[in-house]
Amino acid sequence: MKKLKLLVFEYITGGGLNKSELPDSLAREGLFMLQSLADDLARIEVIEPVIMLDYRMIGKLMPKSINAHIIRPDQKHHQEFTRLMSLCDAVWPIAPESDSILQTLCAEIELSGKILLNSPASAVAVTGNKWLTYKHLQWHSIATVPTQKLTDFCFSLGEWIIKSVDGVGCADSYLINDQKDFDTVTLSLDKAKYIVQPHIEGEKTSLSCLFKSGRGWLVCANRQHFGIINKQYHLTEITANYTSDTSKYHNLVNQIAKAMPGLWGYVGIDLIETADQILVLEINPRLTTSYTGIYGALGISCAHEVIELLTGDPQLQPTHNQAINIKINEQESYAS
Repeated sequence: MKKLKLLVFEYITGGGLNKSELPDSLAREGLFMLQSLADDLARIEVIEPVIMLDYRMIGKLMPKSINAHIIRPDQKHHQEFTRLMSLCDAVWPIAPESDSILQTLCAEIELSGKILLNSPASAVAVTGNKWLTYKHLQWHSIATVPTQKLTDFCFSLGEWIIKSVDGVGCADSYLINDQKDFDTVTLSLDKAKYIVQPHIEGEKTSLSCLFKSGRGWLVCANRQHFGIINKQYHLTEITANYTSDTSKYHNLVNQIAKAMPGLWGYVGIDLIETADQILVLEINPRLTTSYTGIYGALGISCAHEVIELLTGDPQLQPTHNQAINIKINEQESYAS
């Protein structure tokens, strides 16, 4: 059987920042996801992975014999991406939604005619924008965290969170509980690029899912652990597959699948669970940090299942069932 030549481009560790500083926190987490994906792909005989790798990551991706194309500071990473894409059959992009990075990559892959192993640009355009996600979920009567544009918001008593409309994880989010905080934080912000949500107390969880053509499959549920430092949330740990009883989530996954039929492949869904409801906070149309714990928790290779989506349905058959803790200890994070 002819092998599928697959280009993997994890933006942070793959050279997307080859001409600028590489943030330690995002680099570590990006490398963690890239390593997990590379490990999964190595288990699939029909896949020949080609991995873009920032020159500062040399020696950090294992095994060292892996087919890595080094992106050096004198190169233009986008030119290399385009060149390598032309030599491959399929592309798996992992990138932040901020500044439309992921959306642009997906659009380029679709335009090239190569197989895109991610949700298409049209789905990323909605889910990568917190305001559009909120309006879309609201339109489809899916419970979600109330959201306002910062430009329309007048401070009132209570705790609020100000977030970048396309920010990743906890980056660029602020916890506000009085007028002084609000005035101080918003003074330097471009208000058109931010949204405001009430600070809702509840359990922070996420779902690792697969989607295809208006159908969804729940792989596992995860618990997120946060600390608050200087009025900002910091993700410290994720417990992948925190519970074996996921029955309360299946209807929600089906609702989202029907509301967003363009979602395809692996998707992470962030939730806030209160005593009486489950609220959708964000939808991440890409690999998330929780992905790194799935094989250890369940023995399921999500990469294999995503490949299966090209010709049929995934076969989610766990070989074991346990929780896996993933340490983060950073503010910047791909999350979910």
